[in-house]
Amino acid sequence: MLISVMLHSLWLVIHLDTWRPESFFDKVKKNRQNGMHTLCLLDIKVKEQSLENLIKGRKIYEPPRYMSVNQAAQQLLEIVQNQRIRGEEPAVTEETLCVGLARVGADDQKIAAGTLRQMCTVDLGEPLHSLIITGGSIHPMEMEMLSLFSIPENSSESQSINGL
Repeated sequence: MLISVMLHSLWLVIHLDTWRPESFFDKVKKNRQNGMHTLCLLDIKVKEQSLENLIKGRKIYEPPRYMSVNQAAQQLLEIVQNQRIRGEEPAVTEETLCVGLARVGADDQKIAAGTLRQMCTVDLGEPLHSLIITGGSIHPMEMEMLSLFSIPENSSESQSINGL
């Protein structure tokens, strides 16, 4: 097992121009305070209609969109910055250890471990992606396993990390 059993999950949604929720971040904070990892299931937008098509009753659908680990990390960093602007102490920082996962269980699965900042640029390929925010306290066996998937520290450009 890659990450310990003490894991709580939540759903991260794709931010829209007029809707950028932050309320889920309280759960991340509580999980970290309790030393638990947070599994973030990333948004999938499939067979959705635009507001205009919905109002007019047209069965025209938007193209599918799948949130990537990069997009999730960027949205989380935006929330961290917003909390700092409001004078709050964020539960997660740019240096928080995270794990990016893509297509888990498939032959081409990919796993990457690194900071939240590094998750903004890591290349995990095609969807579906998930993100784990670690609980702060990490068991030595977890660290040993995560080291197998670590993103190089001097990585300033996109990196491709192979899975198992």
